[in-house]
Amino acid sequence: MQSHTDGRPDATGSPSGDGAPRIGGDEPPLDAVRDDEGRPIRFHPYRPAVRPALVAMYARFDPTERAQGIPPVRPAGIEDWLDAVLAGPSMVAWHRDRVVGHVAFVPDGEGSHELAVFVHQDYQEAGVGSALLPAALDYARTAGVTDVWLTVAGGNTRARRLYRAAGFTRDDATGGALRLSRTL
Repeated sequence: MQSHTDGRPDATGSPSGDGAPRIGGDEPPLDAVRDDEGRPIRFHPYRPAVRPALVAMYARFDPTERAQGIPPVRPAGIEDWLDAVLAGPSMVAWHRDRVVGHVAFVPDGEGSHELAVFVHQDYQEAGVGSALLPAALDYARTAGVTDVWLTVAGGNTRARRLYRAAGFTRDDATGGALRLSRTL
């Protein structure tokens, strides 16, 4: 991941310097970075006004990149799934006017939150997830989240490395999946 942008607005008011308008009104991004391809990526808390862009990202998701059956494939399934996933804090990653990543903290009913991280396949292997996850964890902490857990396929070494670097430790293994957790 390349260094953070300097945060000064360009002529359009964009703090990312990419000419794209701010997403979500006048709210500046919580963080702005350049990925390994040099693309400006901005991280914003999820707001309901950006739901169509989030649905569009999931609709473009390659079916082979889906993990544990999510995100759903059909638009109606995506909408229903987002109704549940967006019950807790979420952060979205933007490249220009397009959502390219999403981190959700889904309340589990027991005082913890299940973590879900998705980066569109066109932005994977470019450091987007590596920058988005810590920014999202910081945001979730400020939103009152204290305990986070997730499950990941045992063979998904890329994701396991990402979560280990973010401070997650292994709790348990169930079948081919691993349960990881951490306190914020």
